[in-house]
This record gives sequence, C-alpha cells and structure tokens, in this order.
Amino acid sequence: MGSSGSTPSPRDRPPIRRWVRIIGNDHPRACTGRRLLRLGLVQEFTGGTNPSDSPVVLDPYALEPLSGADLPSAERGGILAVDCSWNALAETGRLPGAGPSRDLRHRRRLPFLIATNPQHYGRLGELNTVEALGAALYVLGRPRESDAVLRGFAGGAAFLEVNHERLDQFARAGTADAVRQAERAIYGGGRTATRSSAPGTQSRASRRRRSRLPGSSEAPP
Repeated sequence: MGSSGSTPSPRDRPPIRRWVRIIGNDHPRACTGRRLLRLGLVQEFTGGTNPSDSPVVLDPYALEPLSGADLPSAERGGILAVDCSWNALAETGRLPGAGPSRDLRHRRRLPFLIATNPQHYGRLGELNTVEALGAALYVLGRPRESDAVLRGFAGGAAFLEVNHERLDQFARAGTADAVRQAERAIYGGGRTATRSSAPGTQSRASRRRRSRLPGSSEAPP
C-alpha cells in the first residue's frame, strides 16, 4: 500500500546529479574520477560548466559537515567532487580548481569515514573520489545511489561494509550540528577526530599531510 503523503520517497525522486572536476595531478591508474566519467556515472565539471543551480562542493577544508539539511541543494544542483592528489592538496592548503567562487559557494566537508581504497586503506578521511561521492549520497539519504556508484570499484563494497554504522548514524543525524555530535561520539568521547588518528604507524611527514579534514580527493601519485 503506497503512502498517502505528498512527499515522494527517495525511490520516486530523480537521482542526484554527480559532478567531477579533474585536476590531473594524481596517478592516472589510481584515478577513479576518470573511470567514473568513462562509465557515464558522473558529468565533468569544467570552467565553462554552468549548472542552473550551484552544486554542493565536497571540500575537505570546509568547516560545515555534509548533512541531510543539504539534500534540497544537492537535489537542485548536484554534488561536485574535485579529483586531485592528497599530497598536492596538503601542500597547497586549499581545494584547487573547484570553479568560479560565485557559483560554488555551497561547500561541505564529509563526515569522518574510513577509506578502503587500495592506496589509502584504513586511513581516516583520505577517501578517493568514488568513495567521496558514495559517502555523500549515503549521508543525503540515497543509499541505493551510493551503492550504484561504488559498485565495481576496488574497495567499493568494503567501503559500505566498514563504514555501515557510521554512515547510518550520519544519515540519521539530519543537521550539521548533529553530525558533529555523532563524530564526537564515534571517535573518542568529545575529542575532535582528525585524519591523523587513522590506525597504523605514520611518519611525522605523513601526520602533517593527514591532519586535514576529510573530503573528496584522489590518491597521491
């Protein structure tokens, strides 16, 4: 029996549009953004791209975490992941090439999640582009679309398995403040998590590179 409410279910809504901006400073064989484009799962965002509504940009330097409150904006303009090297990102200290700032003011970092891609397996926040898009879709209440994007990529199924409980909590949170509360509850009872708290032995240089907030960047070359 169908719902009598006027709000359509996620199954009835059009898929959220997915954008990728290719910076090109990562290793081509590790570039999931290019593969997403070849598979037709995303659209390329270039300097001349002018979507009718500004997409939600996944920016690891944004202060506000992505939450269900961003769903209306994502449904209008889509989600934009910037495909670049994590090493280059740490060196510049900012997200490169996202496009004209006047069109891309809606920037959000992803909640803290564990990477399962072959390059960064087990690291907190160092997601590759396909993981970032999959995570964003799940947090926005679109798990079927998340699975469709991640399916077929190395570590894609494992990403959902490893982060299942975290993703569910972040998706239920609904607001940026609630996502922050969930992060504190998951990662240390009030201590703010950083990517440097990922498991494994790390050098001092690695800890400096991984102290940024998680977002949407590719593996380093």
